[in-house]
Amino acid sequence: MTLFFGYHMPNYTFPELPPERLFDRTVELACAAESAGFDLVTVMDHFHQIGPVGPETEPMLEAYTALGALAARTDRVLLGAMVTGVTYRNPAMVAKQVATLDVISQGRAVLGLGAAWNESEHRAYGWDLPPIGERMDRLGEALEICRRMLRSDEPATFEGQHYAVHGALNVPHPLRPGAPPVLIGGGGEQRTLRFVARYADIWNVFGPLDELRRKNELLDRYATEADRDPGSIRRTVMVPLVLAADLAAGQRILERVVPERRSSTIVATPQRAQDVLGEYREAGFDGFILRNVNLPSPEAIGLAGEVIRALR
Repeated sequence: MTLFFGYHMPNYTFPELPPERLFDRTVELACAAESAGFDLVTVMDHFHQIGPVGPETEPMLEAYTALGALAARTDRVLLGAMVTGVTYRNPAMVAKQVATLDVISQGRAVLGLGAAWNESEHRAYGWDLPPIGERMDRLGEALEICRRMLRSDEPATFEGQHYAVHGALNVPHPLRPGAPPVLIGGGGEQRTLRFVARYADIWNVFGPLDELRRKNELLDRYATEADRDPGSIRRTVMVPLVLAADLAAGQRILERVVPERRSSTIVATPQRAQDVLGEYREAGFDGFILRNVNLPSPEAIGLAGEVIRALR
């Protein structure tokens, strides 16, 4: 597979801008990523900001409203949520939202699904947060319902323990046959990777390289057991990389990263970044996701574009 690059936007905190300019800056970053050669732009499916990014009182846009608006302002990049929490919405509704996003974007939607985890967010909004075992059961059923609704022209019927659809229509259908691509995030070895092996077109994960190598090999085994070609699953990694023209500028960006993540974040020039990403390539990954926390401006995104062009 050719190398694949994603620009993830978990952060909508722009202190230098008034609130009415928040979405303008979001569009500016997404368009800069598109111009730089990124293949995918994603947003978080959260309703409060999350601790790994910043205080929960910071701004957070609702994912599918934001994606629909970005679809009308971009031309080429794929668009999706990293990832839709299965506890937030009925999966048939998710399938409808993603099909609508695909139509608005002229065939550029990605379906991202995950088991959800943020307890304080669930408590604040009045949603149940079942134990992880039940959430994983729900994720499996949601993946099956979404596949039937998004990849078939026939009405979808499914009866599960937690969800059921009976002749669910999804018209207009997604524009591309066999699409939208399914993205699953996470590295759980007992269930998440088995879902990836069965359903996913794109897998996203993060962690130490040795651990990623092992999980990658395990996914190969699960895919073979599921009668899938392991090479048909794109492997992407969330790389904790700050790009800057020089290390001093990179340190200034690093100061905006929450303290808990600074020690694991790599500050690099474009040349050094190529070496860093090369280590992940050797571990079996063909995709790299960079976050707007670490690439907070069109100029920083432009440096990422240099890396993309050099590696391709």
